[in-house]
Amino acid sequence: MALIVQKYGGTSVGSVERMLSVARRVAKYKAQGHQIVVVVSAMSGETNRLLALAKNIQDSPDPRELDVVLSTGEQVTIGLVAMALMQVGLKAKSYTGAQVKILTDNAFTKARILSIEEQNVRLDLANDYVVVVAGFQGVDENGNITTLGRGGSDTTGVALAAALGADECQIYTDVDGVYTTDPRIVPEARRLKTITFEEMLEMASLGSKVLQIRSVEFAGKYKVRLRVLSSFQDEGEGTLITFEEDKDMEQAIISGIAFNRDEAKITVRGVPDRPGIAYQIIGPVSDANIDVDIIIQNVSTDGTTDFSFTVHRNEFSKAMEILKNKVQKHIGAADVVGDDKTAKVSVVGVGMRSHVGIASKMFRTLAEEGINIQMISTSEIKISVVIDEKYLELAVRVLHKAFDLDQERI
Repeated sequence: MALIVQKYGGTSVGSVERMLSVARRVAKYKAQGHQIVVVVSAMSGETNRLLALAKNIQDSPDPRELDVVLSTGEQVTIGLVAMALMQVGLKAKSYTGAQVKILTDNAFTKARILSIEEQNVRLDLANDYVVVVAGFQGVDENGNITTLGRGGSDTTGVALAAALGADECQIYTDVDGVYTTDPRIVPEARRLKTITFEEMLEMASLGSKVLQIRSVEFAGKYKVRLRVLSSFQDEGEGTLITFEEDKDMEQAIISGIAFNRDEAKITVRGVPDRPGIAYQIIGPVSDANIDVDIIIQNVSTDGTTDFSFTVHRNEFSKAMEILKNKVQKHIGAADVVGDDKTAKVSVVGVGMRSHVGIASKMFRTLAEEGINIQMISTSEIKISVVIDEKYLELAVRVLHKAFDLDQERI
């Protein structure tokens, strides 16, 4: 007997028929003697519908009230899925994030989980219930409803698995595993049987939409066995995310090509080259809760330099406003310019540690297609470049082919 946490995304619970399909799948696991916790997202399209309602009233919805509205999507799903489980003969009980209680900080719309009080869930499991928990949400110390940001249900699932000491956390989605890249762009993309947590963390942070990055961080930190599966296939082993490299794993220098269309590039020109200037630029941006990604500072010329960085496209206008109104005059910069039509493409693989020439091969491949590289960022197992958005799909296709990701591993 195993304790399994199963997370189902919006498309997996997008209709009554699909909810009943989830219930039948859970029933099969229960028949094998397993204890099951089900974590669900809102029905597909529901979060966008609720967000649109809020924006029809306020152009920039109040974050606290927006979380109150958005959290209702999952509340509807847990009740319906619990009913579906009862309909197939199982005992079931639903919980909102606040009822569990999933305690978070108070960063509305992108809160972080601090702790989980899992005692009531354990008691229900011991009494043979299937426990259905709302993903994506929690509650802060003052009792305010919070949400975890897009994809937050993955984080809820993994965090619950960690708190309960689950044997496996299964993420059910509309794809049957982690692919070398998005098959919609590269039809030759292959499903990986295994991938390391390190690689998956990079892939998630670089734009792969299969798993939310915080869910991978949680899984790696608490050693949660994680598997990505399709909710539309009864068979299949999906992709297992492993804790460390294994001699029996598929061997490859590069495991995948990740990309992100939502990049925006900002350059602060004519910045005085003095100690502390980077903090004076990035500090106010970070204080506004805007995540900064790739950062490049040019070599100083005549005592000034250019300072460039990327942010999410949704936060481009806000960042530009801060820099123009609060930072530029304060630090004596010449100008602030931006481009919200950029994209990031990355090659990822633990094999980079033991192989040379990956960067040169990547740069040569892009150059041969006339694709200009605007920014470069590297780590031990990844190389990322910022390019013009119109070349994104071409870049992904040629890099996927150049690194033989369309070939089966031996």
